[in-house]
Amino acid sequence: MSSSSPVRIVWSEMSGQMRGLTAAGLLGFVASFSAVALLGTSAWLIATAAGMPPVLTLSVAAVLVRALALSRAVFRYLERLMGHDAAFRGLTGLRVRVYDQLERLAPTGLAAFGRGDLLSRLVADVDASLDLPLRVVLPWAQAVLVSAATVAFIWWLLPATGAVIAVIALAALVVVPWLSARLAASAEARMAPARGVMAEAVVRALDAAPDIAAFGAQGSAAARVHELDTRLTRLAKRESSALGVGAGLGVIAQGLAVIGALVITVPAVVDGRIGPVWLAVAALLPLALFEILAGLPASALAFEALRGSATRVAELAELPVPVPDPASPVPAPAHFTGLRLESVSASYSAVPGSVAAITDIRLDVAPGERIAIVGPSGAGKSTLANVLMGFLPYSGSLGFSGVEVRDMDGDDMRKHLGLLSQTAHVFDTTIADNVRIGDPSADDQQVSEALADAQLAAYVDALPRGLQTTVGAFGSAMSGGERQRLALARLMIGEHPLVILDEPTEHLDSATADAVMSTILEALRERTLVLITHRLAGLEQFDRIVVLEGGHVAMQGTHGQLLERGGWYADQWHLEAERYDMADFVSGLPAGVAVEGPAAGGPRN
Repeated sequence: MSSSSPVRIVWSEMSGQMRGLTAAGLLGFVASFSAVALLGTSAWLIATAAGMPPVLTLSVAAVLVRALALSRAVFRYLERLMGHDAAFRGLTGLRVRVYDQLERLAPTGLAAFGRGDLLSRLVADVDASLDLPLRVVLPWAQAVLVSAATVAFIWWLLPATGAVIAVIALAALVVVPWLSARLAASAEARMAPARGVMAEAVVRALDAAPDIAAFGAQGSAAARVHELDTRLTRLAKRESSALGVGAGLGVIAQGLAVIGALVITVPAVVDGRIGPVWLAVAALLPLALFEILAGLPASALAFEALRGSATRVAELAELPVPVPDPASPVPAPAHFTGLRLESVSASYSAVPGSVAAITDIRLDVAPGERIAIVGPSGAGKSTLANVLMGFLPYSGSLGFSGVEVRDMDGDDMRKHLGLLSQTAHVFDTTIADNVRIGDPSADDQQVSEALADAQLAAYVDALPRGLQTTVGAFGSAMSGGERQRLALARLMIGEHPLVILDEPTEHLDSATADAVMSTILEALRERTLVLITHRLAGLEQFDRIVVLEGGHVAMQGTHGQLLERGGWYADQWHLEAERYDMADFVSGLPAGVAVEGPAAGGPRN
């Protein structure tokens, strides 16, 4: 990737607003030129008035001063209005493009990015693209045009003076901003990534606040954030130092321009080559011109900062989509007729030769069938769920109602395929809005019916605001079981014929897990189910159990068949049954009885 290509990605969206940006640039040129012309006209008017000529001699200049003063303000306002309108329209296009890319990458393609880092890229780095038209392109374009017009006028007045102003203006246009940018290049390149690291650290600390407090690690967490903030502050100081150097050099250039104009123009006035009144004009025009050029070092630093942010945006834009949509997608069948996996293998890495997470999976799922997929940790259960949902590329054949999944549009396929995971997200909005994610067109009656199917109706009815109750960030106002039932209601309202349950009772205690699982099975009794779980309790209700080991199918059959065959499933079942029996035994003991053993958590006095 070349250093300019990330900026091109940003400009590709901004250039779509070229008409508005061009109009803003012309309006800005008129406003800046009016400021320069105002000072030059005022100088001529004051110098001429000192000679006490007839009033009519000054009338045109006096009117021109008032007109230029008004035009400077009016055209600057119009330039700001049109420029920001065009820039924000371009920003909208870029933000939509980045969000669309994030949506296509999620969930497996974003595993390398933290939540805080992604937030920083989507918000701060994308918003930084506003600087490209407003703080870089427009100021530089206006500065070039105004410098050319001013130098041309001074050259007409006195060529030698015009040549001196041209050389110094060129230095202010090119050398001073370049030097400022070089001084701050290292700091600006690290600024955007440092902001991302800072955001990630803060988000992680806030997410883990209860655990941090429980283990007394507040000091180390705060120290980490303070260290990152100190690093950002140092980078900001380096940026400010470079900006100060640029501003100082701009003042020096302005002073040299005025001195040079006086040194050359004074002899011309003495020799009678130009009138005395033009001495004031030649001296004051550079002052106005270099006031406009003084903002270019800040533009150069804005461009350096933009390159850092654009690079981070480009990293997202150029990431390969794990499962790209086909060029000519096949429509998903209207009716679910079954799921068939033939020699399906998948890996989380696109590197050739990487170890596959699942290998040669062969499985048939008939309509209405309930299948449980179990196995030890790392056996490939969640990988299989990602493949079935179309989140992960695969080799082999995966047929959904007779159509190959890779040949279908992912969003179209997922209208017929639902997922209830162990980490179903609950949004910080109302209960009704959380359920409507499954079907945005559902009315309150349909939402209430879905909540009733999920056995959450009594909970909602007891709330003062009912469906309009806000559940808090991540559903903080609800228990774990209530959150899972809310996610189930969201799934129910979508009416998916095939539902994948990926560890739906993880992180719940045994009693709550049993209750939630019972609710799920009752609510989805007419759907085809694929349950991925490590809990074996209740699996005797399933038509078939598939055991994964080492990424491949080790055995499959009914609960009774697997117990008879022995192996991992039978061993795990007996171990789990003993654990539950011991827990029941301990819970039935009188209070104050000492219990020893791993099931009781060690000796108790």
